[in-house]
Amino acid sequence: MSRALSMKTSALGALIVALLAATTIRAEDIVVIVNPAAKPITKEQIADLYLGRSAELTPLDQTAGSAIYVQFYKKATGRDAAQVKAIWSRILFTGRGLPPKQLPDSEAVKKAVAANPNVVGYIEKSAVDASVKVALPLD
Repeated sequence: MSRALSMKTSALGALIVALLAATTIRAEDIVVIVNPAAKPITKEQIADLYLGRSAELTPLDQTAGSAIYVQFYKKATGRDAAQVKAIWSRILFTGRGLPPKQLPDSEAVKKAVAANPNVVGYIEKSAVDASVKVALPLD
């Protein structure tokens, strides 16, 4: 199989997996969380943090391509996963920053946010507990 065909097949497979996974989480179930001691944050600030335009807080991501990742970026920034990847590729190439650290799941994100008032993340609304506070529901 040619290299180009192999790459197209891999990309198509990843797209199908992302689309199937996206159907399992409703967008209205995603919330941006902060440490209970953190100041309020706006949707514009969230977009700036996750698109590398601000370093005010440390943003945490979930696994790239996961359903929650895809829906978060669409709702919080208006961008799809490919656009986000392109933005961060440019930022990395120019040496202006590093993309958000990716954690494996909502539980890991919640634990990291609970431990540090300078960190922001996103999880399913159903995973929220008293260790974090909802800064912004994404609907």
